[in-house]
Amino acid sequence: MNRTTTSLPVCSRAILRCTHPNFAHTRQNLSLLYICEVHYCPSITYLFFKLHQTPPAMVISLDSLMSTTTNSQTLELGLSVLLTEKRDWLQGKSIGLITNHTGVNATLQNNYRLFAEVSACQLSAIFTPEHGLWGAVQDGIAINSRDKVTLKKHPSKNPLRDENRLNVRVFSLYGQSMRPTANQLEGIDLLVYDMQDVGARYYTYISTMLYAMEAAADYGIAFIVTDRPNPITCNAVAGPVLESGSESFVGIHPIPIRYGLTIGELATLLKAERVPSCQLKVAWMPGYKRAMWFDDTGLPWVPPSPNMPTLTTAILYPGLCLFEGTNMSEGRGTTKPFEYIGAPWCNGEKWAGQLNDCQLPGVLFRSVVFTPAPASETTKYAKQTCQGVAIHITDRERFRPIETAIQMLSTLTTEYSDHFAFKASHFDRLAGNTWLREALSSRNSADALQARWSQELQGWQDRTTQYHVYD
Repeated sequence: MNRTTTSLPVCSRAILRCTHPNFAHTRQNLSLLYICEVHYCPSITYLFFKLHQTPPAMVISLDSLMSTTTNSQTLELGLSVLLTEKRDWLQGKSIGLITNHTGVNATLQNNYRLFAEVSACQLSAIFTPEHGLWGAVQDGIAINSRDKVTLKKHPSKNPLRDENRLNVRVFSLYGQSMRPTANQLEGIDLLVYDMQDVGARYYTYISTMLYAMEAAADYGIAFIVTDRPNPITCNAVAGPVLESGSESFVGIHPIPIRYGLTIGELATLLKAERVPSCQLKVAWMPGYKRAMWFDDTGLPWVPPSPNMPTLTTAILYPGLCLFEGTNMSEGRGTTKPFEYIGAPWCNGEKWAGQLNDCQLPGVLFRSVVFTPAPASETTKYAKQTCQGVAIHITDRERFRPIETAIQMLSTLTTEYSDHFAFKASHFDRLAGNTWLREALSSRNSADALQARWSQELQGWQDRTTQYHVYD
């Protein structure tokens, strides 16, 4: 095997030294820890380390480290593009900013502070989605608007000084109204949408975007989307396409559950198919690639909502969110939402064994016991001991979250028919149809269900290729 020698950045060396257990067996003298002999094999993206007085070969997968140090130098967020080379789009505008706590740049500076520093425009109002401006409100809870909120322009400076205060109206788009009203839009001539999505149809931020695009079109207001990465890549699409007549706030348009577009690409599709009169512009992301996972981008992960703490959660979410529409706990109220699935009546060891016997690609199941905390009034089995499974992704490129969830549901309808039940209306809203629940209840095979939506997915891919901006 031919190997080309390369060196790791100092920060990567420090991470390896601190986290890899084999380093605990090296001598105290760190000068004997020979990290200078690092060989990189591009064909398998592994690093081979030879350490003084350690086992002869130690292999560590460093895909995410290597990609992070490479891609972070080239990827630029749409927010940064808008505030630099596209700043003329803001000239003389009174802005309504649709955002939340995820609206930050690559160094975690809040977008509202960045807009406040642009003298050519005025930040007149902030519009917030489900979970509120700070992402602290649990799912499904309505949020009130506020006429005036005082925010700090500079976090390190004295908040009592007038020049460091930003007084702005904050309107909730998840409360009395789901879309901006005429009164809220008075005096605003540009809406800017900037927040992190997760690439799944149920996630309500894309519904907020569409409603805001429609309001902007109704009142002749320009609309800008600052593009952000699809954290679960744009390379995969999966799940049934939402049926006509099944639209809701968790299914706003006929798209599959996992739709494989960035938020900017989706906005261009929605303009073409729903709001042709919207005056849409998109600030795109130089350096972004469709195959990127979020941790390939070099950007810091900011949890988009209380139950989306990690990238792993986001990868599971397109499939495991379907359990919201059942009498199983989907792990809300634990530290592993959507990774833990269970109920007081479930036999976790039996279910884990059955699922592992299915040999689903890229995933293993482990029996688990957990007790959900009462995070909200809707938390299932709060303070009750549940048994179930913990889901471990072993290969995220092969893992299929929706197909995995369908197989899990299929075993439950067969093995736990005396206890397991669907919450029919909510499950159908999430599925975007009624046939999926009916087919599962009739014990149709998981393969048969997937075959039913495969033709829909091919139609979706044919329909959306024209909106692909990135390679």
